[in-house]
Amino acid sequence: MRLPAARAGRDRLRRMLAAVLLASVAVPVHAAQRPLWEIGFGVAPLTVPDYRGSDEQRNYVLPLPYLVYRGDFVTVNRHGVAGHVLRNRRIRLSVSLNAGVPVKSSGNDARAGMPDLYPTLEAGPVLDVCLDPVCRREPTWSFSLPARAVIATDLRHTRYIGWVFNPAINYDTQLLLGAGRWNFGAALGPVFATAQQNVYYYQVDPAYVTPTRPAYAARGGYGGMRMTIGVSRRFRSTWFGAFVRYDNLSGAVFENSPLVRVRNSFMAGFGIAWIFAHSAAMVPVRP
Repeated sequence: MRLPAARAGRDRLRRMLAAVLLASVAVPVHAAQRPLWEIGFGVAPLTVPDYRGSDEQRNYVLPLPYLVYRGDFVTVNRHGVAGHVLRNRRIRLSVSLNAGVPVKSSGNDARAGMPDLYPTLEAGPVLDVCLDPVCRREPTWSFSLPARAVIATDLRHTRYIGWVFNPAINYDTQLLLGAGRWNFGAALGPVFATAQQNVYYYQVDPAYVTPTRPAYAARGGYGGMRMTIGVSRRFRSTWFGAFVRYDNLSGAVFENSPLVRVRNSFMAGFGIAWIFAHSAAMVPVRP
């Protein structure tokens, strides 16, 4: 039976969101050698606020595709598709991805009567700089500077909504838990966005003013602090990863928007994927 076009579009967006949301917080797997490519599939339960500053949270159980390719010049993994324009012992330039969930305004008290929010997709360059004297050993401190352009789309309509910048200090290591080693990663840094991004989420135009929702003009700038912690482990034929993300909006340029109901929000989830095919060729895995 064929799905209606709108429902099919939503299902495709959910599949993309599952992969991109986990990609944005996953931590890398370190090993001496791995197959050149791997293919798998799994599930990803997530709990996500409608948007940063919303007091309403949604739960999702989404499909999780698992695709890894470890080429010399192109890498495909949970961090996205990276063409290694610049990669050496200390500096790496690749691609950063992120995503945001759709919001039905009829189901969100703060946005009642306002236009719905489309799912968002973010992509752009990220510069990673190792801060340790010896960058090929665990643990590792690094600085990352991602700059991502953002579009909002339901696959039928697409709208460009500016840029997001999220510089962060990262700490990566391996933890011995039980009988195995787990990859652990933590990141902390501010969030900045252009005016278009903040207008999309936090502006209230005169047409949508109510007795409890005054007009508000959003502008670009500082958008609060973000901390992300994640763990992952590769087993023989499965991969498991989990994360929690905390956002604090104190001092954000849009903090006084009537659409901001809380200053603290959490996003969390985990994913498990079964790897059912891989190449016979093995390649060294570089940090």
